[in-house]
Amino acid sequence: MTLAAVTRGRIERPMRVLLFGTEGLGKSTFASHAPSPIFLASEDGTSQLDVARFPEPKSWRDAMDAIHALTIDEHEYKTLVIDTLDWLEPLCWAAVCEKPDEKGKRRDNIEAFGFGKGYVAALDEWRLLLARIERMRLARNMHVVMLAHSWVKAFKNPEDDDYDRYEMKLNNKASGLLKEWCDVVLFGAYETFAATDKATKRTRGVSTGARVVHTQRTAAWDAKNRYDLPPTIPLDWQAFSDAVAAHKPADPSKLRERIARLLEGAGDELRARVNAAVEKAADDAARLARIADKLTADIGIASQENG
Repeated sequence: MTLAAVTRGRIERPMRVLLFGTEGLGKSTFASHAPSPIFLASEDGTSQLDVARFPEPKSWRDAMDAIHALTIDEHEYKTLVIDTLDWLEPLCWAAVCEKPDEKGKRRDNIEAFGFGKGYVAALDEWRLLLARIERMRLARNMHVVMLAHSWVKAFKNPEDDDYDRYEMKLNNKASGLLKEWCDVVLFGAYETFAATDKATKRTRGVSTGARVVHTQRTAAWDAKNRYDLPPTIPLDWQAFSDAVAAHKPADPSKLRERIARLLEGAGDELRARVNAAVEKAADDAARLARIADKLTADIGIASQENG
């Protein structure tokens, strides 16, 4: 570690996407339209899709071996799809239970470790899996799409009353680790809205039938993204990919050129303020993009006022 080794700027890497939602929503179909996918899945999950798939793993080791094969063997796949995480979790637990304790005994189930200890031990296996996926992702420049079902669970709110929310159908420790590792966590659902009957004053939920993904966390579900995505996107890989591309910052030099063009004819005060912000941003494309967007908006507002 030396200062001479320090680098700056955006690093382009394949995406790590996690999508969870109710059964039958179309999660597998969404992932099947990712670039050249190969599924690591239960047979039922992809039986109706024309996709490449590994044989259904019967053990945690089988899943590990599949990822290792994608890392060392020559192939043309560009996306690994795990369908689903909650189908894979029992294999993880079985692997943990197979390991003998200090007395050489094996546990019958994950609860036999004592209160919560089995799930903590399972985290080590999940970390090993993620480390193997990460090696594959960087060695083969492959996207990773993880799918999971959802369920409704009570959320203990430390600030106010407790309430129910959608969560991944996994142990909460594993769920937290996986959500932290991914670049994008999407919650998939049918688009709904509340309608109030004028006569009875009763409110009910109405579905449009549209399938969407939510990209930002709310009280009702977890979600996140590192691509500045809009809050809601259609449940469609192309729509998701287009949204990622649309919000991806451009080359820093091109952004500085754009800002310079926008400043042509600007007043001295605005020019000085923007140039100072550009200098401070250096080669940070995201910050430069925000400066350019704000400058565009300010110039548009000024033009309307002067017009």
